[in-house]
Amino acid sequence: MSHGFTPFSLLQRKNPARGKAEVGNLFEVKMYMKSRAQCDFTNIFPYPNPILTHNFTMADSDVINYLTSLKAVRERSRVVFEAAKVGSLTNFEYHADKFPAAADFVISVIERDFGPDKFNTIPPHGRWQHFNVGSIDRITPLLEKWEAAGCDKTELTRRLIDLFVISVLLDAGAGDVWTFKETDSGNVYNRSEGIAVASLHMFLDGALSSNKSPTVDAKGLIALTDDVFNKHFQITPENPMVGISSRVQLLNSVGKSIQANASIFGESARPGGMVDHLVAASGDSKTLDYEILWSTLQKLLLPAWPSNRTQINGVPIGDAWPLAVLERALPAGPVGSHIQPFHKLTQWLGYSLTVPFVRVLGFSTKNTELGTGLPEYRNGGLFVDMGVLTLKDEIKKSGLEASSTPGLPLYDATGDVIVEWRALTLALLDELYIIVRETFQAKGVELSMAQMLEAGTWKGGRELAAKYRPETKSSPILIDGDGTLF
Repeated sequence: MSHGFTPFSLLQRKNPARGKAEVGNLFEVKMYMKSRAQCDFTNIFPYPNPILTHNFTMADSDVINYLTSLKAVRERSRVVFEAAKVGSLTNFEYHADKFPAAADFVISVIERDFGPDKFNTIPPHGRWQHFNVGSIDRITPLLEKWEAAGCDKTELTRRLIDLFVISVLLDAGAGDVWTFKETDSGNVYNRSEGIAVASLHMFLDGALSSNKSPTVDAKGLIALTDDVFNKHFQITPENPMVGISSRVQLLNSVGKSIQANASIFGESARPGGMVDHLVAASGDSKTLDYEILWSTLQKLLLPAWPSNRTQINGVPIGDAWPLAVLERALPAGPVGSHIQPFHKLTQWLGYSLTVPFVRVLGFSTKNTELGTGLPEYRNGGLFVDMGVLTLKDEIKKSGLEASSTPGLPLYDATGDVIVEWRALTLALLDELYIIVRETFQAKGVELSMAQMLEAGTWKGGRELAAKYRPETKSSPILIDGDGTLF
């Protein structure tokens, strides 16, 4: 392969829609629109116009740093959105006239559950609340138990970080069949909350610790096997989960990465060791800098992702994939100029890890606005179910032919269709946040992106899935993945 990319099959697929509805070069598209929303975009988010400011002559090392940054996630998605607005997408059609109804729906979900005076109680999108599914508070009693046993607030935070890291990394789609029955409550959970509860009990059983304590360490992660995982997640032929071996191998690799980064994770080699690193970086400010947290997570995870992820000159760049619309839209540039990064699980982890720092250590945060929306099937499904995005006819036909589920198209998780969908989801979440933010500001309420994701889009996407596909509550577009992506 040229351009220094590691070969993988998605680059070899022929795209039946390639060459249709193209424009020559979106570099020439006028970006500074006169609409209020476009002006507001540059005021709300931390980066200016992506195309007019992007440097297309970066060295390879700079390209790698760029593509693993949060800045690139947002900037590249904006380029894709500009293509959507002029009808130059490969796989989807964008229906701007449907967007106001989607915004109204999300706002109505937030107002229904938190209005008129509880908006300040909306938690940021994070793993903590998933552990409390079924209206059962599972975290507070743990903290009380650990504190009674002599753990100080720093150790309490370390243990939560131990738990949150492994739980989030396991939290890619489980499939439509798998469930987990909690022994204590007798309740049955599936999907993200099911993974949360199952991972909590596996953690408490000491299955991820070398000394069988309710902690996680590198040796425990490296020693994890499929059989141990299957036992704790109640996997049987009748209760299968997508990508079991890939999930286990990911945790094995994370263990090795922790060992290789002793300056961050300390002699204990625990994920929670990053607490000491981040506290030291804060100095006397008691402020968690999201940029430092992001850098820490990328150092941990980039070497740990599956080897078939995109690489540039042998360097892994994580959840980032070539995208045909970027190849057409951007000028020919350096290696990686047509790659769309997402880093979804890392972003989900970043949002999740801020919460223990705030709630337990009493920290404030800064630079959290760098985080983007999460490009996964609940957020993306919302825009499909609301008619904002529709698959082009020939693309939908090929997906239906590949699927065993009537009426629901299936595509490879790293193929052009899903990558384009995820990029559009990112940009549309930014557009949506502008409207949601202004709507609630008029009520005297400030909502963060993470709060909108939690109370609006993720919840709303799930409700639409239950409405339109009550038997499975699945995404309107099915994804063929390995259980480690999203």
